[in-house]
Amino acid sequence: MDPCLFFKCLADHTRLKSLLLIVKTDEACVCDLMAALDLDQAKMSRHLAQLRKCSILIDERRGKWVFYKLHPELPQWAHDIIVSAAKHNDAYFNSALQKLITSQSASISCR
Repeated sequence: MDPCLFFKCLADHTRLKSLLLIVKTDEACVCDLMAALDLDQAKMSRHLAQLRKCSILIDERRGKWVFYKLHPELPQWAHDIIVSAAKHNDAYFNSALQKLITSQSASISCR
């Protein structure tokens, strides 16, 4: 993985927050990320597609829902950076994390 492309992919607030949310919850559905970040489906999907294109995330379709998680073949250095960022920057995405958790536990969630 090219480090320059990796950091370019993360240099957007929506993509970075999405990624950190996914790391904190192990996986997340598009609908829950939409709720957490107050974005429409098209915009959320576009950002997630970019993270997938950069080989940072993988997706899995379950019925009509698509779930995202860290790519299992992500280089260790990239994995460590992402996990460390999620661990040490709660203030950056905590309100979005609370919305995500609320969405995931709602009966209308995609689970």
